Amino acid sequence: MSSNRSYSIAFTLITLALLLAFLLNISSGSVLIPFEAVLHLIFGGSVEVESWNYILWNYRIPKAFTSVLVGGGLALSGLLMQTLFRNPLAGPFVLGISSGASLGAALLLMGTSLIAGFAAMPFLNDISVVIAASLGSFLVLLVVLLVANRIKDTMALLIIGLMFGSITAAIVSVLAYFTSAENLQRFVFWSFGSVGNLSSQQVTLLSIIVGLGTLLAVFSIKRLNAFLLGENYAQSLGVSLNKSRLTIIIATGILAGGVTAFAGPIAFVGLAVPHLTRQIFDTMEHRVLIPAVFLYGAILMLLCDVLAQLPNSANILPINAITSLVGAPVVIWLLVRKRKMLF
Repeated sequence: MSSNRSYSIAFTLITLALLLAFLLNISSGSVLIPFEAVLHLIFGGSVEVESWNYILWNYRIPKAFTSVLVGGGLALSGLLMQTLFRNPLAGPFVLGISSGASLGAALLLMGTSLIAGFAAMPFLNDISVVIAASLGSFLVLLVVLLVANRIKDTMALLIIGLMFGSITAAIVSVLAYFTSAENLQRFVFWSFGSVGNLSSQQVTLLSIIVGLGTLLAVFSIKRLNAFLLGENYAQSLGVSLNKSRLTIIIATGILAGGVTAFAGPIAFVGLAVPHLTRQIFDTMEHRVLIPAVFLYGAILMLLCDVLAQLPNSANILPINAITSLVGAPVVIWLLVRKRKMLF
C-alpha cells in the first residue's frame, strides 16, 4: 500500500514537472513574451500585442505538443526494445525502422536529383518528406515483421535489425555522394531533427500515431513483464512468444517510425530515458514504467527544446545535439551514484 502511495506522489510530481516544462517551453523563443501574458492568453484573455497571440497559438503551442509526443514516443519505444531484447543498449533504432524513415526522406530529397527534371519539382516540401519517411519506415517494418514471423531467436532478430540499419545507411551514403550540394544540405538539416515545423493538423496526426503505439504498449504490459524473466518462463505463463514479439515490434515501429517521419531522427532519448526512469523508480514493473517513461521523455524533450532555442535569437540549435549533451551526463551521474544498472 505504501508503495502505491509513493508511486502516486511520484506521478503527481512528474505531472507537475511536465506542466512547468510545457509553460517554460511556450514562454521561450526569439520573441520575448512575458510569462504573465502567456498565462493570460492560455486562459482566453487578450494582450496589448496581437502578434503574441499568433506566435503562441500557431507556433509555440504546436511545437510544445510536438515535443511531448516526440519525447514520450521515443522513450516508450526504447523501453519496448530494451525489454524485448533484454539488452540495455537496445533502442528504437535497433530494428532499422527509423533508418527506413531516413532512407525514405533521402530518396526524396537526394534521389530525385539523380533523375533529370525532378530536382525542381514542386512536391519537394515538408508534407512530401513526411510521407516519404513514413513509407520508408513502414516498408522496413513490414520486412522486419516477415523476418520475425520466420525467426524464433530474439537475438538473431536484433542482429538482423542492425543489418537493416547498416544497409539503409549505406544507401543513404551512396545517395549523398552523388547528389547536389543543395539537396545534400536539405537532407542534413532534416537529419538534425526538429519539433518546430509541424502545423496543427500534423500535430493531430502525430498524436493519433503515438496514441495508437502507446495503446499497443499498454495492452502488452503482462507480456513485457513476462519477457523480463526469459522467453521460456514467459512461455510457461501461457504467453505466445510469436504474437507478443510481433505486437511489441508493431508498437515500436508505429512510435519510432511515426516520430522520425514527422520530427526527423532524434537520438539518445529512446536509449537513455528508460534507464533514467528505472534508476529513479527502482522497479521493473511495466505498469509503472510505461507512463513514467512517457512523461520523463516528454519533459526531457521540452527542456531540450528550450535550450535549443538561443535566447533573443532566431537561430535554433540542432535538437539532436542538445538531447545528447544534456541527457548523457544526467544518466552517467545516476548510474555512478546508484552503482548498478537495473535490468
